[in-house]
Amino acid sequence: MDILITTLVTAGVAFFVFLIGEPIFRWFLRLIGLYAIIHEGTCHVYVLFGKVIGVIEEPGLQSLWAKLGLRGMIVNWLGRRYVIDMRLDQQYLRSLPVNSEEGAPMGIGVWYEMFISDPVAFLFKNTDPRGSLAANVSNSTVRSLSNMPLDDMLQTRHTMSRAVRAEVSPKSHEWGYQLGSVYIRKVHFRDNGMIRQIEEKVVNQLRQVTSAILQDGENRMNIITSSAERKAAVEFAKANAMRPKIVGEALQKISSDGEVASVLFDILETENILDSEASVTMLPQGGELLAQLMASKENNS
Repeated sequence: MDILITTLVTAGVAFFVFLIGEPIFRWFLRLIGLYAIIHEGTCHVYVLFGKVIGVIEEPGLQSLWAKLGLRGMIVNWLGRRYVIDMRLDQQYLRSLPVNSEEGAPMGIGVWYEMFISDPVAFLFKNTDPRGSLAANVSNSTVRSLSNMPLDDMLQTRHTMSRAVRAEVSPKSHEWGYQLGSVYIRKVHFRDNGMIRQIEEKVVNQLRQVTSAILQDGENRMNIITSSAERKAAVEFAKANAMRPKIVGEALQKISSDGEVASVLFDILETENILDSEASVTMLPQGGELLAQLMASKENNS
């Protein structure tokens, strides 16, 4: 029973030591500067009595005793540590006011990248380096892109981006900020009245183009139709001109045989009589008297 109690007490003490004592021990080691954890993409700046005594940028476990000497043992007590994010950052400035050479009020949207190049200058040379950089980019955009021809402003964005970056970079580096890529993402009109006028002009041009396309289609259709009708009329005329020739040649061949010609003409005469829908009286052969009587009867009536 005593062994069991001793085991439980030992386990409880060990659990308490590892649960609470071990983090406290590691905190104490960091407090006296035995080691510091530098995360990837961060930088530690140590200040003692108002003076920067060290900057550590290499990630991993770093010993302040090796980097700062004896001051590393007291810097966490009597000094201050600044943790700075060194990763690449981005910002977008919307609708910066710029006037074109023609006097059109334009808005420029600028997207740019920046990162901290000098941690000490970033901390102590400017109280708001990010805001100052944004103001610098804005002023440089307005200054370098004003009075540009409207066509160039709407088409040469790459050239405008390089012009803005060339003017901002030297000034931003003084505050510990290094400017990365700069890109003009959007160029637009700021005057609503001008926007409506441009929309109306574009709509009118679209209507004119649509009407021109429709008229051109109708003209082409009329040309095709008239050409087809002309060709058909020529072919019909040729056919009408050739019909007498064909009929004459056929009659000439038929006339070469008297019996065939006689039979053919009889057939044609019979067909004409039938097509005329006239009344026909059939008389027996040799009945001349009967024919005369019927003819006189018709004359009297």
